[in-house]
Amino acid sequence: MSSEFNQVNKLKKTPPQNENFSGSNPLQITEGVIKSSRVKDIPSDGKFIERLIKISRVTKVTKGGKKLSFRAVVVIGNENGKVGVGVGKAEDVVNAFKKAKTNGRKNLIQIPLTKSLTIPHPIIGDVGACKIILKPGVEGSGVMAGGAVRTVLEVAGIKNIIAKQLGSDNLLNNARATIVALESLITRREVERRLDIQNSTK
Repeated sequence: MSSEFNQVNKLKKTPPQNENFSGSNPLQITEGVIKSSRVKDIPSDGKFIERLIKISRVTKVTKGGKKLSFRAVVVIGNENGKVGVGVGKAEDVVNAFKKAKTNGRKNLIQIPLTKSLTIPHPIIGDVGACKIILKPGVEGSGVMAGGAVRTVLEVAGIKNIIAKQLGSDNLLNNARATIVALESLITRREVERRLDIQNSTK
C-alpha cells in the first residue's frame, strides 16, 4: 500500500512534458514560433535587410549637466545592388535603431554588379583617415573582407570581392568609405558613352 502511495506522489511531482520541447533549446516550446535563439537577417517589407554595425553611448555636456543618449550605425540593403549606411541618435536604443534605419533608406545608392556578382573594376574610397581598396574577385572566391566593410558588401549583394582596409579602424568611417568607393563605380557602357561624347565635341 505504501509503495502505491509513493508512486502516486511521484506522478504528481513530475511536470507534464511538451511534445515540442527539446532539452537542448528551451525556446522551441512555443509550437515552433521561436525555433532558435540565433538572430537572422529577416527582410523587412519583403525587400530590404538591416544589419547593426555599432551602437554606442554618447554623452552631451549641457548647462544643466550631462545628457546621455545612444547612437546606432545601421547598414541597409536589398542584396541586389542597393545599399546605404544610416546613423541615428535617441535617448533609448530602440528609437536610435529606428532613426538609423530611416536615415539609411534616405542614403541608398545603386551599384553596378557583374554576372559573377562582383564589381566591374578596382576602386578606392576615402573618408577621413580611412582608406578602402576594393578589387574584383573571381567567381567562387567569396567576400574577402572584415568588419564594417564586409557587412556593407554582403548587404549590397556582392559575393566575390577582395577588400583592403587602411588607416583608421573607425567602423562608421570604414562603412562610409566603402559606400564612397561603391558609388564611384562605372560600367563599360558609361565609359563608352563618355568617350563618344568627347569624340563628338572635338
